[in-house]
Amino acid sequence: MLEKLKLIKEKYDKLTSEIADPAIISDTKTWQAKVKEHSGLTPLMDEFNRYLELDKQLKETSSAIEGEQDAEMKDMLKEEEQSLKEQLAKSEDELKILLLPKDENDSKNVILEIRGGAGGEESALFAHSLLRMYQMYCDSHRFKMEILNIEETELGGVKEVQAQIMGKNVYSRFKYESGVHRVQRVPETESQGRVHTSTATVAILPEMEDADVEINDKDIRIDLFRSSGAGGQHINKTESAIRITHFPTGIVVSCQDERSQTQNKEKAFAMLRAKVYDYYQQQKEAEYKQNRRSQVGTGDRSERIRTYNFPQGRVTDHRIGLSLYSIDAFMNGDLDEMIDALTLADQQAKLAAQED
Repeated sequence: MLEKLKLIKEKYDKLTSEIADPAIISDTKTWQAKVKEHSGLTPLMDEFNRYLELDKQLKETSSAIEGEQDAEMKDMLKEEEQSLKEQLAKSEDELKILLLPKDENDSKNVILEIRGGAGGEESALFAHSLLRMYQMYCDSHRFKMEILNIEETELGGVKEVQAQIMGKNVYSRFKYESGVHRVQRVPETESQGRVHTSTATVAILPEMEDADVEINDKDIRIDLFRSSGAGGQHINKTESAIRITHFPTGIVVSCQDERSQTQNKEKAFAMLRAKVYDYYQQQKEAEYKQNRRSQVGTGDRSERIRTYNFPQGRVTDHRIGLSLYSIDAFMNGDLDEMIDALTLADQQAKLAAQED
């Protein structure tokens, strides 16, 4: 590991020099690529420098113990030595995690899709609760959420919704949310107080650039239609909503959030790119499903990942067996404890897979 880190440090030091080189600065595209690479390596190099400093201190302390004659001072040095050994071990573990292959999508924005599942109107109401939960999480982290398309029910539920979420490293925080979410609660429509079980499905798709996904004009059909829902007289006059059909995959996306046809078209294409990319990624993952030990359920849409039990005030993630008894705070967007635990479990699984 240390040899690998030394080679990375050489590369990092070279990048540090290059991004300060006027000749490279003048080439904006090259400079931006090198700055991005440098920035990506900085946390690893900071930890490596910390590791080297701890290792140096440990060697100096061990050497001082050997030459120390005073018993009291020797005991103090031994305590310091033990503390440095523990810090060095933690730093080594952190370096192993930082050396894991990066998910190239972690820094990307996200297309969020929520659909009501089993449970009729209650599933649609639960889908609305999930949308609100993610919106509040975004608000607390200064992520920006924009609704792209939504199909609501008369009682205020959501049959289906697509939204764009933008911000720093959004995908890294949302990627473990894909799957079936199950709720156990007394529905508002239940007169006898019986607990019902319903589900909603969440899909988290990294937003792709044009260069990431090739979509040929001959493979799509674009239809214009009038927006439905709120909007006053405008919705009856202007065909601003966009529907795009992608023939090779059968994927259909719609966007009617904006009054501008151009803006709706841009957002519809962003959604289409994400879905087409995800379609082919799902096919690849299906081929290698038996080798997916190092993932904590980031792809299988049919996997029941979490239960929200309102009578017990409990949220349980079935992938890692973690239960949190703070369902009200959780539904108000306090998701970090769960997301951090999922991230750690994924990292540990990947480390174990590397050691096998």
